[in-house]
Amino acid sequence: MHGPATAGWLVVALCAVAGTYCLLRLRGTAGARRGRAEGTAEGMAGGEALMGFGMAAMAVPAAVVTPPRWVWLVYVAVFGVAALRALGPARRTSHHLHHLVGMLAMVYMAVAMALLPGGTHGAHSAGGTPLATGVLLIYYAGYVLWTGARLLPLQTVTVAEGGGPVGAGAADRAAGGAVGGAPGDVRVAGAPAGVVTDTAPDTGAATGLCEDRPELALACRLSMGIAMLAMLLTL
Repeated sequence: MHGPATAGWLVVALCAVAGTYCLLRLRGTAGARRGRAEGTAEGMAGGEALMGFGMAAMAVPAAVVTPPRWVWLVYVAVFGVAALRALGPARRTSHHLHHLVGMLAMVYMAVAMALLPGGTHGAHSAGGTPLATGVLLIYYAGYVLWTGARLLPLQTVTVAEGGGPVGAGAADRAAGGAVGGAPGDVRVAGAPAGVVTDTAPDTGAATGLCEDRPELALACRLSMGIAMLAMLLTL
């Protein structure tokens, strides 16, 4: 891709790390698959791994290596088939629809690079159409903002009997002192005073990286969304 070499290598590293984690997710979901839902998660992890490594290879700076035209045609074929496979699931969930948009964006960028005249892969050449590139930029900018907002931690406020907010420590002491609850018991905001609704999970039994952890999977999608923005800007 075009643009500064440093930025290109950063995108390469970001996409490679995201693709590697998606491969670990694929291994975890394949090992734990018991039904159709797990099979769908496995397919999503595999598609996202393909996206990550494909974007990493595409983001290699043009000053370092200029792929021949047939490489871009291979991109078109691979991601075109992946987009066709994503058509069915995209009708059911918004996440599969986003997956389809990503595959189509890869096809679009590969076609744009393949149609560039020979020898013009330098910094002053540009591919694609402004309208299509602009639509994709708006979409991915919105997706990055939305996904980043979902990753922000939310603070739960527990309301005391007097009507004022209390801290987590006071809520724990209230739960432990009123009904003999143990430290670490969790009260839901708005629940009656002294009623313990859940117990904090044991942090000692942490899940492995190869398991499908929603927060890490979301962070990987956010990383690939940022990388896609950078690649579209330098198309």
